[in-house]
Amino acid sequence: MFENIGADIYKTWSDDQRRAEIGKLVEGHRAGLPLKILFQMASGIAGSPDNARDHLAALIPADERHKMVTREKGADQALAASFLM
Repeated sequence: MFENIGADIYKTWSDDQRRAEIGKLVEGHRAGLPLKILFQMASGIAGSPDNARDHLAALIPADERHKMVTREKGADQALAASFLM
């Protein structure tokens, strides 16, 4: 149930609106929002994990994405790599 919060609203948004909202989540992560929440919410807003990856790649510089992945361990690192690399 909670995975789909806002899904109907997000479907009506343009790519620019989606990118702006995901950009806010990226800023939230930089301020302490957990990475898993960033990925889950970005996927919901973007419509799919693949679309979320595209937005995240455009919003986060490669060196920062690399640091985000290397800070994680185990399954969390694999999840981060699947979204950011």
